[in-house]
Amino acid sequence: MFKYSDSKRVKPSGDIELTDRLVGVQRVTKVTKGGRTFGFSAIVVVGNGDGVVGIGLGKSKDVSTAISKAIDAAKKNLVRVPVYKGTIPHEQTTKFGGAHVFIKPASHGTGVKAGGAMRAVLESAGVTDVLAKSKGSSNPHNLVKATLKALLELRDARDVAKQRGISMEKVFNG
Repeated sequence: MFKYSDSKRVKPSGDIELTDRLVGVQRVTKVTKGGRTFGFSAIVVVGNGDGVVGIGLGKSKDVSTAISKAIDAAKKNLVRVPVYKGTIPHEQTTKFGGAHVFIKPASHGTGVKAGGAMRAVLESAGVTDVLAKSKGSSNPHNLVKATLKALLELRDARDVAKQRGISMEKVFNG
């Protein structure tokens, strides 16, 4: 996958209430001389609806175990993304594997205009108004990872001001 910066990581703790969303379950087959062996892989997105989101992949011989493994993996990979008044700070285009995603801020009341895998990540992060488009591959694994990568590349005004050495009071008070 890709590396999260330490500044955006969130420690999983009991005080964060997370909700999980199942993005997809795939059946995988291993063929041996004894016949076929079936297994399942599940991809899950967890989030608190307030800027904290994580994704996880779980594999097992049965569906329920694969989902529970994916939820545990997602809780270990939590990151904080900038959400400002229900939308994102600016446009972002990102690519992961064959999946290209484009996300754009929207005015209040627009809703989440996004496809299935992207919608799960954006809603779990707490984004309520956004326009999103996926181009290229429709593989849910790569779409989820590309969407999270796009959210991690977003910078809010406080981060930019800090990097430029400007105090936020000076920005807002003139």
